[in-house]
Amino acid sequence: MKVVVCTKQTPSTTAVITVDDNGHVSWDDPGGKPNVVNPWDEYGIEEGILLKENHGATDVIALSLGDEDSKDALKTALAMGCTEAILVSDEAFAGSDTLGTARVLAAAINKIGAVQVALFGKQAIDGDTGQTAVQAARKLGWTPLTFVSAVKEISDGRITVERLADDGKETVTAPLPVVISTVKEINEPRYPSFMGIRKANRANIPVWTAADLDVDGAVGSKVDWSHIYAMPPREGAVEIIEADSVDEQARLLADKLFEEKVI
Repeated sequence: MKVVVCTKQTPSTTAVITVDDNGHVSWDDPGGKPNVVNPWDEYGIEEGILLKENHGATDVIALSLGDEDSKDALKTALAMGCTEAILVSDEAFAGSDTLGTARVLAAAINKIGAVQVALFGKQAIDGDTGQTAVQAARKLGWTPLTFVSAVKEISDGRITVERLADDGKETVTAPLPVVISTVKEINEPRYPSFMGIRKANRANIPVWTAADLDVDGAVGSKVDWSHIYAMPPREGAVEIIEADSVDEQARLLADKLFEEKVI
């Protein structure tokens, strides 16, 4: 069984991101905090490795869409225990929204071939939409299993998982292949080993471009994170209710709230 783990490199949660008076966002942290593997993706990476250790997966391939720096996130995945890593990088994909990202990742998964499980973290800490996993499942034509807190069994071409729901947990069985998005309850991500780090630093990570994938140029809308636009100022007025006693102030306040149909 072949497993793909989709991961993303994001700013550190401790990084200092600044916004100047013109709304320009600076991602260069003056504190020197490096970018990291998206924290939610660590659970997906760990679960991919556990599928190899406990459920007979033969290959656990870390896959990332990003620039050359995203190889650092892939090296972390390799150091943790993934067997391979692939970077998808092309100027045509820069700034893609979640749908564009999903289309590219789905095309890469199809190119890898014979994948039975694609794992995603719950969401990315920079965009926080949580949409990419489901959109990738739609593009692949696979069953999406979201908010998965445990993989119970894989046998006879089917997978049984436990999902977190609003009112508790539910057990779901679906035919392979599937797309799974994980929550933190699913496992405890391991630390990369020293030998794993050394091996990952020597790894040759292939880079796939748009020419290598079966996608057209219009992969999705573009998102510009370089500027933040201020919300328009709120308009309002304040009226101080004056009276001879607190009880009288309360009565006058209640009358005004009734007049404005607030209560």
